[in-house]
Amino acid sequence: MHENVVVKQRLNAPVAKVWNALTDREEMKNWYFDIPDFKLDMHHEFNFFEPGGEKFHHHGEILEIIPERKLKHSWSYPEFSKEKTLVRWELEPVGEYTEVTLTHKGLENFEHLGVDFRKESFEQGWKDIVGKQLKQYVEK
Repeated sequence: MHENVVVKQRLNAPVAKVWNALTDREEMKNWYFDIPDFKLDMHHEFNFFEPGGEKFHHHGEILEIIPERKLKHSWSYPEFSKEKTLVRWELEPVGEYTEVTLTHKGLENFEHLGVDFRKESFEQGWKDIVGKQLKQYVEK
């Protein structure tokens, strides 16, 4: 069974502003993660740690870029597993608003890693990141 998380959120902000929040590492620090080696280039690899508490090393590779429409990258935890998942951010203009759809695909690949890596944990995390942190950041 494929374990996907899909989070949709309508943001009161234009697509260009949301795209910049998703792809500019200086802006990302304000609402997402501090990813010092992030660069919006095809096949560029990046690494980051979540703030506070247990710090898991995250690794990603940019797999698709359609400016102001779609960003797709891999998501893995190299210290725990060779398995990878995919994160896709899709933006759609709806009048003055932007509809964001985040899809995290392949979470069954992390089942063996324990409770912190279950679909429910990712679902809650992404709802907070997209529905609260990103929303508050771009709507201010």
